[in-house]
Amino acid sequence: MQTLSNLKVKIFADGADLKTIHDLCRDPFIKGFTTNPTLMRKAGIADYRAFARELIQMAGDRPVSFEVFADDFAEMEKQAQKIASWGKNVYVKIPVTNTRAEFSGPLIRRLVAGGVQLNITAILTKRQVKDVLSCLSPKVASFVSLFAGRVADTGRDPVPLMAETVQLLNANPEAQLIWASPREVLNIVHAATVGCHVITVTPDLLAKLHLLGKDLNEYSLETVKMFYHDARSAEFQLE
Repeated sequence: MQTLSNLKVKIFADGADLKTIHDLCRDPFIKGFTTNPTLMRKAGIADYRAFARELIQMAGDRPVSFEVFADDFAEMEKQAQKIASWGKNVYVKIPVTNTRAEFSGPLIRRLVAGGVQLNITAILTKRQVKDVLSCLSPKVASFVSLFAGRVADTGRDPVPLMAETVQLLNANPEAQLIWASPREVLNIVHAATVGCHVITVTPDLLAKLHLLGKDLNEYSLETVKMFYHDARSAEFQLE
């Protein structure tokens, strides 16, 4: 049974609430941070640069990923260069395509040639993984974010795909696979079992990490007690 102490996958906190991030920075199990425009919007972030600089300062030397938000590749490139300049531990998130389904490959190649560390995001298929890998360099650190949770949302088992992707990434020692958008603690076990390098975990799921490896009899009793105490608190009657 996997426990936090023997977990063989790095946990990156995924979010945009700076207070939560500040608290998570004290957790030794958190090895990096990721965010995206959707999470930032939900957190009410108005100043992208100010938010990023504060997160970078909190993170120390741990990797941090920030995403471009343009749809035009030329503008994406300008944004990527600016974001990359914010720190040596910064990775620039580039979506695998733009909104017109145009592959980001040429942009990825240019940025990698310039030494920019990338996190290629929104990947859901093996074909996309192969196309992205052909653009990355074994001389520049990168992340490949495969959205296993979204694959699962469609009724497909993401585990075989993730396992295959681990094998594909063996050809590039500087590329690390991220299990993105997990839905439950079990996904962390899945990620570790297939050999994923990283899994991104949101605060609500991080709050359940203490359950990893928990004794099921003990958990059963806690559940019974919860139902009992909630019924008492509600003062239910059948009279």
